[in-house]
Amino acid sequence: MVVASSVFSQQSHKPLFETIKVAFGRRLLRKKSSLTYAAEDDILPLVKNYLDKVREYTFPGFIDVHVHFRDPGMTNAETIASGLKSARRGGFGAVVTMPNTNPACDSPKLLRYQVENSQLENSQFENSKITLFPSACITRGRLGKEVADLEALAEAGAAFFTDDGTYVHDDKVMEEAMRRIADLNMVVSQHALAPDVTEAEAITRDLKLCRETGCRLHIQHISTAKGVELVRSAQREGLPVTAEATPHHLLLTREDIPAGPDGGNFKMAPPLAGREDRAEVRKGVKDGVLMFATDHAPHPAATKNCGYEKSANGIIGLETAIPITYQVMVEEEGMSIEDWAKAWYDLPRALIHQFSIRNSQFENSKIDLSPTVIRVGEKRRVEVNNFASLSRNCPYNGMEFNCWPIV
Repeated sequence: MVVASSVFSQQSHKPLFETIKVAFGRRLLRKKSSLTYAAEDDILPLVKNYLDKVREYTFPGFIDVHVHFRDPGMTNAETIASGLKSARRGGFGAVVTMPNTNPACDSPKLLRYQVENSQLENSQFENSKITLFPSACITRGRLGKEVADLEALAEAGAAFFTDDGTYVHDDKVMEEAMRRIADLNMVVSQHALAPDVTEAEAITRDLKLCRETGCRLHIQHISTAKGVELVRSAQREGLPVTAEATPHHLLLTREDIPAGPDGGNFKMAPPLAGREDRAEVRKGVKDGVLMFATDHAPHPAATKNCGYEKSANGIIGLETAIPITYQVMVEEEGMSIEDWAKAWYDLPRALIHQFSIRNSQFENSKIDLSPTVIRVGEKRRVEVNNFASLSRNCPYNGMEFNCWPIV
């Protein structure tokens, strides 16, 4: 087994041998009623072939900085408990929940609700606990009119601030928010899109405010070549700017959207773009400009099984994120597995670093997460009906991938 932390090192093959026993146990049991059966002529070639093809890697816990658990408000689509189960199944050590719940997470009470419910869910597991970092609203009610009580929300444990799902249009409101967030040494995470504002226009406005206020800025779900260019330029300028790319914007394009009711599972915000945009988003990840994030967005079937135009925005992604990003970035784009993993565990930590400093549960400001273990070389098919998530709005059902988390 290969173990990766900040440095990769070779380890004993005993864990992999245990994996082989599991992988071939049923084959052996079909031949004889005991696992002690040792027909080397039959089994050893299979074991050698398995060893030649399959490798395991252990990394610091992957962090998804953009998930929607719909709790409170739409618990028929997802709950904190089911969302954490989905994250665990997907191989993650931590998630950051978005505040577009109902009511919106703009109060310390709602932050505590999420943390307490996550602790209750995690109490069932001695190992593989999933840390939940709740984000909080920029504006009261996510209405974009009045800045929320950011200081109280920071004190209560907000990971960062966002009105995700809604762009803060008002320049003065956003400027006030960014000045106060800068004073807190925290991050504002912007949904850079609105019906009357393009991704590039939204990013350009926020970069201007970033220069003026010094506030750390994170741009969500970059989907266009122009968006990547703006973020890359800002980072070269030395601005405190980060951004993310989702598995769906890395894998799919608008040409993949099917006609009929299934088209709803390909609708998200921002929408799928063209091949040239996708190529630049992939390049942004490979160059270290963008980190990964799923934008896991569960919806009830009734709001997604009605064709592209009438469907709600968003797809689930926690349980397929590792396979998809590995295929796209490592297998197709030639990104090293070390750099691919860092886009899941190293770059996201910068967003929640101040959270760890403000919370005594993380001793010495270190975020100690359950590790992420992956197995490369075993092809498996996506089976949506087997997901831990309560929702099924996924465009990948039936697709096969070569890298999967080991839970």
